[in-house]
Amino acid sequence: MTDVLSPISVRGQFLKNELLTHYTSWRTGGVADYVFIPADLDDLTLFLKQLPKTVSLTWLGLGSNTLVRDSGVEGVVIVTQGALNKLAQTEPHDIRAEAGISCAQLARYSARLGFTGLEFMAGIPGTVGGALAMNAGCFGGETWRFVHSVETINRFGEIKIRPLNDFEVSYRHVARPEDEWFVAGHFSLSPGNKEKSLSDIRHLLETRNNTQPTGTANCGSVFRNPPGNFAGRLIEECGLKGTQVGGAQVSTKHANFIINDGSATSADIEGLIEKVGSTVLEKTGVRLIPEVCIIGRS
Repeated sequence: MTDVLSPISVRGQFLKNELLTHYTSWRTGGVADYVFIPADLDDLTLFLKQLPKTVSLTWLGLGSNTLVRDSGVEGVVIVTQGALNKLAQTEPHDIRAEAGISCAQLARYSARLGFTGLEFMAGIPGTVGGALAMNAGCFGGETWRFVHSVETINRFGEIKIRPLNDFEVSYRHVARPEDEWFVAGHFSLSPGNKEKSLSDIRHLLETRNNTQPTGTANCGSVFRNPPGNFAGRLIEECGLKGTQVGGAQVSTKHANFIINDGSATSADIEGLIEKVGSTVLEKTGVRLIPEVCIIGRS
């Protein structure tokens, strides 16, 4: 892309030809034409008001649940992690969390205020923005069960407050207006016991560490659980634990995780996703649907 965006004035970081490997939990991916890390929500609004409407936009939080292709990403990648980071109690039982807040941070903040309900979010390796976008969940909890409204931003830098009934929410999917993105969520919670909630979070994290390949380069769960079953169980039953394509490997600890051994390319990972899906379909008749979002030039 020619440097048509050089006149844009912002307070945050505006980077050209930026390698995305450092922005994803799989530690793979090509170069983005531009990366923008806003200073705050006002800075993001200013940026979008200046951005030509023909320039494509891609959003990243922690970069989990995302595979960036080796060929890179056209246009601008907006990184919210560490940028949209305001977190506050706004009403007696309400919390407002901006999109760049990690799910684990929100879970602990809620528990320390004496609320219950969001403990499960400590186990989601992503940001609030990503959790809102896909109705992320784990350990029996789902994000949108506790959402009463959200703030979105559009291509023109206009912020809207939308109620819950503006969205169609289902398992790992949220239908939203085109060219609108989540910048904050408002969560309605119930009073609880602070010590119990913090203890539940510690127990949840212990369980996660014991059952999932934490500490490795992975994206979280790769496939959605099919109705009445578990993706990890089906993959394991097909004898796919440890299967490799290049530097990408099906985890031997939890079969619904693919890890980068340090040498994987995004093409390796995408190839392994396809191999696992086709093998499970052939052997069980179940078509696994990827949870992971694959972005970039094909």
